[in-house]
Amino acid sequence: VLSQIFDAFKARLHDSNSKVNQVALETMHKMIPLLKDNLSPVINMLIPAMVDNNLNSKNPGIYAAATNVIQALCQHIDSSLLLQPFCTKAQFLNGKAKQDLTEKLA
Repeated sequence: VLSQIFDAFKARLHDSNSKVNQVALETMHKMIPLLKDNLSPVINMLIPAMVDNNLNSKNPGIYAAATNVIQALCQHIDSSLLLQPFCTKAQFLNGKAKQDLTEKLA
């Protein structure tokens, strides 16, 4: 059930409407502390959706929301669950997003 919910939610995390995108990121930020490690089955799907365009966004609201989500992941989810998806994403990102994720990995 969780994977079905997040399959639908994932599209909102990179919606072409910036307001929808930002609200989705802000909502994700609120859900992470509640769900914690229960997110483990969907974390590999969610991290790319949260990171891909959002950490390099020129929209300050989207960038801030994406940064908050990454911070919440690091605070509330076992780091062993985050290591592989963060490493994979960091390899293929550029600019500010690559720097941000690399700092989290360090």
